[in-house]
Amino acid sequence: MNVLIILGHPRTDSLCGALADAYGAGARAAGTDVRRLDLATLDFDPDVHTPSPNQQDFEADIRAARELILWAEHLVFVYPTWWGTLPALLKGFLDRVLTPHFAFITCEGGTGYQGLLGGRSAQLITTMDTPPLIHRLVYRQPGRNAMARATLGFCGVRPVRSLVCGSVKDSTLQQRQQWIEQARRQGRALEQGRITRWEQLRHKAAAWLKAMRLQFYPMTWLAYTVGALAAFPADGVFGNPLFWIGYLCLFLGEVATVLINEVVDFPSDRNNRFFSPFTGGSRVLVEGLLSRHELQIGIAVTLAGAVASAAWLLTLTPAGTSAVLSVLGVMAILALGYTAPPLKLCYRGLGELDVALTHSIVVILCGYVFLGGAWNDPLPWLLGLPLLLAIVPSITLSGIPDLEADAAVGKRTLAVRLGQRGALWLCLVFTVLAAGATLMAQVLNMAGGAFAGIAYVVIPHAIWLAWLLRKRMESGKPPGRIDGLMAASLTYVLWFGLFPLLRLAG
Repeated sequence: MNVLIILGHPRTDSLCGALADAYGAGARAAGTDVRRLDLATLDFDPDVHTPSPNQQDFEADIRAARELILWAEHLVFVYPTWWGTLPALLKGFLDRVLTPHFAFITCEGGTGYQGLLGGRSAQLITTMDTPPLIHRLVYRQPGRNAMARATLGFCGVRPVRSLVCGSVKDSTLQQRQQWIEQARRQGRALEQGRITRWEQLRHKAAAWLKAMRLQFYPMTWLAYTVGALAAFPADGVFGNPLFWIGYLCLFLGEVATVLINEVVDFPSDRNNRFFSPFTGGSRVLVEGLLSRHELQIGIAVTLAGAVASAAWLLTLTPAGTSAVLSVLGVMAILALGYTAPPLKLCYRGLGELDVALTHSIVVILCGYVFLGGAWNDPLPWLLGLPLLLAIVPSITLSGIPDLEADAAVGKRTLAVRLGQRGALWLCLVFTVLAAGATLMAQVLNMAGGAFAGIAYVVIPHAIWLAWLLRKRMESGKPPGRIDGLMAASLTYVLWFGLFPLLRLAG
């Protein structure tokens, strides 16, 4: 392991210097290759005088420091916390060293930036006069956050762990020796690897949560709950185990669907320049956070869990077995068939209709039938139709940022088939249709009054969304990120679930 220790104190004979010495000794004892930079001994201008730091000449010491950072697998920063953050020497060094195209680049996807120092971990060792607990609870660790998140994390370095030594001004010789010994032990701990088992587990769990894309699940829950409430079960809904077992079945099925999408859509996701929280997949496979084999195991486990939940559901539901199995079968075929072969509906121009169906009428039917309703009752269909119409704009819009990448791999989404302008027109039409459907439902008191009052909110939102769609058409911009438009369309969908939920629950 290559370890680079960077001493950021302007005095090398300080407590920070002793901590750097101790960490280095421990790291060498662990069998690592240790190199050190004492910033106080380097010859460089800490100020950036040009519009871009890359336009300023790099001194020999700065060039050497950049080479050492690229060489290192584990970075150790030892510095005092002054005025809550870094000393000027270390801040100036970072300003000069961590420049564009060395530490990060700008990109169209994600946050708009991509770190280039991934694959490295870091250790922060800092001294302070403020008691560490006060620094954490009162001041919220501004220096630690700046280094761990806004600087190193921004550049792709993770994990970043920290050791805080304080309060120095009130410390005894024995306390300072304990800190020095603690630094030595942390260096020696590199013998077990630079990433602990707990950190590995935590990062793997975070990767699985990212892969699941939980931001899209609330709408499914809303629609399912609307269907369950509409069935008016004698045992109630939220306190009824049947309700939660049924949702568990749907939840696991949705997880399996999302993971299948991740595997099948990998060629498109890999080339997608405009990925965002709304589009382009979770990117866990693209970024190497999970392997294809791990995702395949996840698919198998969640499918097995969905089947087990369905079996459990069948033992409790008052509905007929054939009705429950029919609804579940339709849901499974449509959901898994979105990307899974042989159907691969989203590759045939049917993906948008598939998503609109599974997240509206079909999931409402699941809630309705699971809790004892009949599938051919008009109520769940009336509840689901406006929602279906409202979903079409958001799912169609999600294909616009992906258009270029999808077209390259033969994925025939509506955005690919119709082009950006045609897709925007389709979204406009369905936005108006959804608003019209809710107005009709409100005026005619359809679905047992579940849509009472909804038009007063939906119609203004529809006008706003239609204006945004027209504005995008008139802009003439090529396909790319449309985060604001996506947010407007997704919140539009929300009303079609919230109003029936509140009316039926009341």
